[in-house]
Amino acid sequence: MKGAIHTAQRHDSALKHVTGQALYIDDMPEPAGTLHAALVLSPIAHGRLRKVAVPPSPGVVAVLGPNDIPGKNDVAPVGSDEPLFATDRVFYAGQPLALVVGTTLDAARHAADRATIEIDAEPAILDIEAALAAKAYVQAPQTVLRGDPDAALKVAPHRLSAEFAVGGQEHFYLEGQIGFALPGEDGDMVVHSSTQHPTEVQHICARLLGCDFNRVTAVVRRLGGGFGGKESNASWVAGAAALAAHHTGRPVKLRLPREVDMISTGKRHPFLYRYTVGFDDEGRVLALDAMLAADAGWSLDLTPGVMARALTHTDNAYWIPHFRAVGYACRTNKQSNTAFRGFGGPQGVVVMEDALDRIAHHLGRDPVELRALNFYNDAGNETPYGQTVEGNHLPRLWAELKRDADLACRRAEIDAFNKTSPVLKRGLGLFPLKFGISFNIPHMNQAGALVHVYTDGSIRVNHGGTEMGQGLFIKVAQVVAEVFKVDIDRIRPSATSTAEVPNTSPTAASTGSDLNGWAAFAAANTIKQRMIAFAAEHFGADVSEIEFADNTVRIAPSGASRPGSNQVVSFNELAKLCYMGRVSLSSTGYYKTPKVHWDPASMKGRPFFYFSFGAAAAEVAIDTLTGESRVLRADLVQDCGTSLNPAIDLGQIEGAFVQGQGWFTCEELWWDQQGRLRTVGPSTYKIPGSRDAPAIFSVKMLDNAANPEATIFRSKAVGEPPLMLATAVWTALKDAISAVGDGRTAVRLDAPATPERVLAAVATLKKQ
Repeated sequence: MKGAIHTAQRHDSALKHVTGQALYIDDMPEPAGTLHAALVLSPIAHGRLRKVAVPPSPGVVAVLGPNDIPGKNDVAPVGSDEPLFATDRVFYAGQPLALVVGTTLDAARHAADRATIEIDAEPAILDIEAALAAKAYVQAPQTVLRGDPDAALKVAPHRLSAEFAVGGQEHFYLEGQIGFALPGEDGDMVVHSSTQHPTEVQHICARLLGCDFNRVTAVVRRLGGGFGGKESNASWVAGAAALAAHHTGRPVKLRLPREVDMISTGKRHPFLYRYTVGFDDEGRVLALDAMLAADAGWSLDLTPGVMARALTHTDNAYWIPHFRAVGYACRTNKQSNTAFRGFGGPQGVVVMEDALDRIAHHLGRDPVELRALNFYNDAGNETPYGQTVEGNHLPRLWAELKRDADLACRRAEIDAFNKTSPVLKRGLGLFPLKFGISFNIPHMNQAGALVHVYTDGSIRVNHGGTEMGQGLFIKVAQVVAEVFKVDIDRIRPSATSTAEVPNTSPTAASTGSDLNGWAAFAAANTIKQRMIAFAAEHFGADVSEIEFADNTVRIAPSGASRPGSNQVVSFNELAKLCYMGRVSLSSTGYYKTPKVHWDPASMKGRPFFYFSFGAAAAEVAIDTLTGESRVLRADLVQDCGTSLNPAIDLGQIEGAFVQGQGWFTCEELWWDQQGRLRTVGPSTYKIPGSRDAPAIFSVKMLDNAANPEATIFRSKAVGEPPLMLATAVWTALKDAISAVGDGRTAVRLDAPATPERVLAAVATLKKQ
């Protein structure tokens, strides 16, 4: 059969992607009478709203504000009090104030640009330090605690304290935020949304319209990228379109231009860190006391989950007997920060990497061996939040990385180069990863699917996951093909729809294949068992004598009483026979992740079904006169379990690493003193280009690493973990900067490591 699991298969839309035939929402034919909408945004970061007025303009059909919402003016994904349109107060520059609906896109945008806005400006909190000083938080501080870190730090042979920061990151999906709402009869509404969370779109639209969920159908065929930015933000965009369609009785499309998208939507959370680490003469970490302060922006959004994951990944790959990590979710007058690939994990793992580099410098130890010394092992294998680390591939990954990347020789070569090169300096950085897979919130770890087998043997599969370029649809199709033992081209994935699979979880947390793959397996297997039972009765065989293989069904009755009765029918023939025999060839499937549980009060439990492991080495060069840097080489080893589709997983690993590299090196968000975001497009916000990818880029999936947990065909998630492997680039940059001095002095390097920050770190080192 063609397209079996564990084989490399191209993305189901690959050809359409490269030829431009793939249809996105803005490519859909517009019904007659379609209207277009544009947002009116606040130019002020904080203040009292006095007036919003849009003057009469040709082509304007309606101007909608908070008083025009028939339901509740609230689009919060978690908690409440996040209005679609500001009422008496504004809380960030870019906050939506009103929606202009016009007969053309130009008419709507022209009118929105001419709006009169009066706001009495008030003092704004624009950074983490100011929020900490004011104790301005969107939620109470959270703490993960084990042992007695205070006592352990007092008696530790060595102690180091440090502070550093990492910035946010714009999602920069290729397809911007868009919602297209089509009103139906009796208040029904179909909403096409570029969302990772169709059910949340359904709920937010219903909340705004004041109707039951069953009147709203959210539909998603594909997204032009999401990366977490379309988990919660897409919902309010779709909700605004639905509101306009409700008021006008006509289809309404709201698509945000890049600048408006960046100004009005949230980013990855920036973090500020302060920590003290205690260790012995060998470099074994004895205790860690860390503060993690996140810039949450103006509202809660998804910050609780982001902060919880950051805190549960502060240990990363290392056993720390005495541990305290306290997370502060700071309220600032900026865009409400939200999910981003890794969902707090990237902001958590950097703490120990910075600490171990400093320990290595302090003791004059090899940072490669120092990391291995502190890995989780059989003697210390429980995380600070109480989960046992099982199926630990860290030692094996580390050994393979050291061998494949030829680290010992390259270290010597780099050191020799640095001694003779006064301007250019090279650095080598490594990073091991332990990343938890599952949603932090247990009830979100569930999925549904719907499978139909038609009488010609073709199969249609629908599930709650969304296809955003990551290859989820082809992986789930491979699962269904494997169940029925038919070619992959017999499987037809269909658009995700809340009318077909209800109550879906978001396609996030790297769980898309784990959850939806099992749900589709359950649905397909139910149909298969019905077909087996029918075939056994129809052909006079036992159910154990029915075998699906290679697009056929073999009936091989055993026993002397039925010699020569072996039969083979095509899968298509059996499907037709089952229909004639009145056998249902349609089934739903359901899956919920086992074992996971979590107590948010004590910050204890098993929040993750399993761990994904990885390791990376990166080599960089910096110019000490300009601060420019280049990633010369990257070697990655990623644990994918037994990959469902190696071709898809390879692409995910490569893309995630480069996106992480962008976060660490060039993607800088900048607000002016009035709290207005000024990096609002590709001319001012630098994402990695093709020439930024490592010139030598070696990616390997760990062999013979079947997941010990019962994931779908023993595979492992791959969407988020490889992004964190780019931490090796940050570590390498610090190593290169250190070479400016004696090579034994640790440096502070905030991310992104722009040329300005690299130069500042070099200058600081030269003064010491």
